[in-house]
Amino acid sequence: MGAVALVIGSTGLVGQQLVACLLEDQRFERVVSFVRRSSGRTHAKLEEHVIDFRAPDAWADLVKGDVLFSALGTTIKQAGSKPAMYEVDHTFQLNTAKAAAKNGVKAYVLVSSASASPSSPVFYSRMKGELERDTEKLGFTSVTFVRPGLLGGAREKPRAGERFAEAVLEVVGWLPGLGNVKTIQGRTVAKAMIEAWQQHKPGVVVLRNEQLFVLGA
Repeated sequence: MGAVALVIGSTGLVGQQLVACLLEDQRFERVVSFVRRSSGRTHAKLEEHVIDFRAPDAWADLVKGDVLFSALGTTIKQAGSKPAMYEVDHTFQLNTAKAAAKNGVKAYVLVSSASASPSSPVFYSRMKGELERDTEKLGFTSVTFVRPGLLGGAREKPRAGERFAEAVLEVVGWLPGLGNVKTIQGRTVAKAMIEAWQQHKPGVVVLRNEQLFVLGA
């Protein structure tokens, strides 16, 4: 019997690639995706649940499997405000992780940020750091925090300025000591997440950009 993968954030840049990789991977028997709106994707191995993340009691019992891959995220522009962004990037992900831990899911793999720190003066970095801190306490056997550099690839909703930043970092990322800011493709991150789960050990592991390039090769 293969493993059961749970996914949130499956319509995002990394999430789309993650689901595609999981569906191709013979180690996984089933992929269970939780989305705010239908992705339109169909596959014999895919089980998709359209849910209201604000009502976890209605879907918490469905979060059962071997590993939870968490790749949910938005921007302030898309969300409309910092509190709204925090709800998506922190609260929704934390509630899903709580449900998974309660249901006995052993492994947790989170797409975080290269700058994540709960003490950061920067809102985004602090939010990501708080999510790492809060999910680490939930009792998973294995926790992996994935901290990629700038993500490259086709987004559902392109973000202004990121193409220019991606081009700049593609150059400077090759300079000594700057590997952790080099642009990394969403599919590379997705493949690294799966391999991180395959190699998981008890405890907490933090994977930085340079390590993701190796795992996702």
